[in-house]
Amino acid sequence: MSTEAQITAWLASQKEAMLAELAEMVNTDGGSYDKAGVDRTGAQVKRFLESHGIATEVVPREKHGDCIRGIVDGGHALGTGNQRANIVLMGHRDTVFPKGEPERRPFTIKDGRAYGPGVADMKAGIVMNMFVLAAYAKFGGAPGPLVGLFTGDEEIGSPEGRPVIEAEAKNARVVFNSEPGRVSGNVVKARKGGVFSVVDIEGKAAHSGGNFEAGISAIGEAANKIVAIDALTDLKRGLTLNVGLIQGGQSVNTTAPSCQFQIDLRYVEPADRDEVMGKIHDIVARAYVPGTKSALTIKGEFLPLNPTPASDRVFSIYQAAAAESGLKVEGEFTGGCADSGFTAAMGAPTLCAVGPVGGLAHSPEEYLEVESFVPRAQAMARAIARIEQAGL
Repeated sequence: MSTEAQITAWLASQKEAMLAELAEMVNTDGGSYDKAGVDRTGAQVKRFLESHGIATEVVPREKHGDCIRGIVDGGHALGTGNQRANIVLMGHRDTVFPKGEPERRPFTIKDGRAYGPGVADMKAGIVMNMFVLAAYAKFGGAPGPLVGLFTGDEEIGSPEGRPVIEAEAKNARVVFNSEPGRVSGNVVKARKGGVFSVVDIEGKAAHSGGNFEAGISAIGEAANKIVAIDALTDLKRGLTLNVGLIQGGQSVNTTAPSCQFQIDLRYVEPADRDEVMGKIHDIVARAYVPGTKSALTIKGEFLPLNPTPASDRVFSIYQAAAAESGLKVEGEFTGGCADSGFTAAMGAPTLCAVGPVGGLAHSPEEYLEVESFVPRAQAMARAIARIEQAGL
């Protein structure tokens, strides 16, 4: 039996073990701002990898979850002069859910689907990566060093994870990001970039009945700015702007002394980002209501994932590998953002959403297709084994 066949056969035997690890991880609190909770999931990853003889490294982060690196030595070195040696399996451990959510909605399986906070996005992908690393540690055969990178703050734009991801990408031969497979069963070849920003507006309070003229409404200013920002949306170019949060004012009978709103910008081409952000800066700088003062702060940002000839070759290898597990896989474009944009921007051929298939992420109905766990793990393992066929 070939090494590749041994690996895929072993993975086929690990379904229950995968589900056990997933249950433990889903039942552990892990919102992006819950560093202690995210670090507990990191300890689980570290414990599992080390139990399979895999060397680990903790990259401490101050505010959010630490990054965990697991390293499996490759079977042989690359050609002379090629420094992009590592095959990277990537994923984030944090979720969008508030503290206590696992107690309210613990891991359950019903009618072939697993449920629970973060079950698909993306704790199943984390567990899958753990087992693929373990398989290669057990049987060998990797065509180069394997690095599992497990980060802790992707859901808020990877403010502390990004530099670790970019440093890893500098030495990456290829990156597989195990975000959940699409409901269709497809993987993601391209994603939009995103900028998440906050506008703070200062006005002046006054009694809205007895002293209306003395007031300066921050809410009125926000309303004008939001209309102008919404007008920047251009669907033909893939540009969307959404003001998804707003808060302000003091009372119904007071002109609003303050207001804050948050903007979600999505774009496809890197040049569009600077163009639109420039227009947003101009809108924020303009006082539609005389006397107001406004400030713009960027809180988080993702870069777009755009396909390249090299990433297309990686997809072809993955597609063929998946077919051997009975999976029909195509590549999709999505408006969602992910850490894969950071690795692609560093020049690393990147394929995203190679994790087990799931849907309804970020909602109480989020689910994972249990029967996709093993075949998707096998597909990744085969793709890794054959990566040299892609000329990488």
